[in-house]
Amino acid sequence: MTTKNADILIVDDTPDNIRFLSSLLVEQGYNVRKALNGKMALTAVKAVLPDLILLDINMPGMNGYEVCEQLKNDTKTSSVPVIFLSALDGVVDKVKAFQIGGVDYITKPFHLEEILARIQNQLKVKTLQTQLQVQNVQLKAALEELKNTQIQLVQKEKMIGLGILAAGMAHEINNPINFISGNINHARQYILYLLKLITLYKEAYPIPTANIQEAMDEIDLDFLVPDLEQLLDSMQKGTERIRTTILALRIFSRLDESDIKAVDIHEGIDSTLLLLEHRLNPESKSSKIKVIKEYGNLPLVTCYASQLNQVFFNLLNNSIDALELVDEEDIYQSSVPTIWITTESTNSVTISIKIKDNGIGITDEVKSQLFDPFFTTKSVGKGSGLGLLTSYQIIVEKHKGQINCHSFPGKGAEFKIEIPVSLVKG
Repeated sequence: MTTKNADILIVDDTPDNIRFLSSLLVEQGYNVRKALNGKMALTAVKAVLPDLILLDINMPGMNGYEVCEQLKNDTKTSSVPVIFLSALDGVVDKVKAFQIGGVDYITKPFHLEEILARIQNQLKVKTLQTQLQVQNVQLKAALEELKNTQIQLVQKEKMIGLGILAAGMAHEINNPINFISGNINHARQYILYLLKLITLYKEAYPIPTANIQEAMDEIDLDFLVPDLEQLLDSMQKGTERIRTTILALRIFSRLDESDIKAVDIHEGIDSTLLLLEHRLNPESKSSKIKVIKEYGNLPLVTCYASQLNQVFFNLLNNSIDALELVDEEDIYQSSVPTIWITTESTNSVTISIKIKDNGIGITDEVKSQLFDPFFTTKSVGKGSGLGLLTSYQIIVEKHKGQINCHSFPGKGAEFKIEIPVSLVKG
């Protein structure tokens, strides 16, 4: 809008005043509309929003103050500048005009140069305000984009670092643990041979010499033989546990695989649960967290596999935090801390994953800010406020899916993810 072709609405119950002002402003290049009373003025404003209103105060039915008040109370018309025109020149009248939202006050009879200068000034102010609002919107958008870029960079570096660490650990641990695991079976066989030989000696020489009997009593042979078998079983289970954890790290990070690939979603969830085992079943607490998996028959899903695993990690980690808060607040809790994980094919092209807990729940106020950057309810050092935002970006922006939260305080929370079965990169 330029000030010369602005749309001006003149509101005055005196036709001569309207004709005079109208011809004056048309000569200056303005578009002029007219209204003889307050109701006509409100109708005209709602039909087409003017750039400025010249408003008389003393009018029958609805005076100028009432018209201005209605305009300012409506968000659609509140930004239109109003210049009052009146023969009233008392301080009280002028103060009232400004209090209800007028931007200027011109007393009658007015001077031609004065009214043109005041109109031009208010139109310039409005133009600058409009430009400022546009710039504010652009600046806000740029700031949000910068925040998102920063968050994505932080999370990308974090995941790359985690992936490299996981791959490095898997490589370094895998060879020695395979060596130990492979040799436990040989050690078991050798020990069985030795025990068999000792048994044969006992049968052949049932009465041992004094020094042999003393050695047998010292080592407690009757206890050692069965305990040795249990010891070997424990060692075997320990090595299997380490190998399973290494496999979970590989599945979780997928560092050596392509960004997008068809994967078994359940495999990713299971690997994430294994990495969180120390929190689900802590040795220092009597309260263990029960995990109930209700897996549907899912097809292979083409996705950003490692990033999707990160979402599972964030949501499960938050559920554990919520359950731990219940444990701290209610030592006599009646229900078992539980996480439910449900998957299903919602239709031929979409799957859903639900992660639900019976933790402390989320208030409506917190729920409205869950996916905001850096928002967290956790204490300093325990949360960055990036986990859920990153999860939102991965699901909505990267996978073109949806993530929603359903929760009530004291009744737990459920996060529902929906993503397409096949994702086209681009």
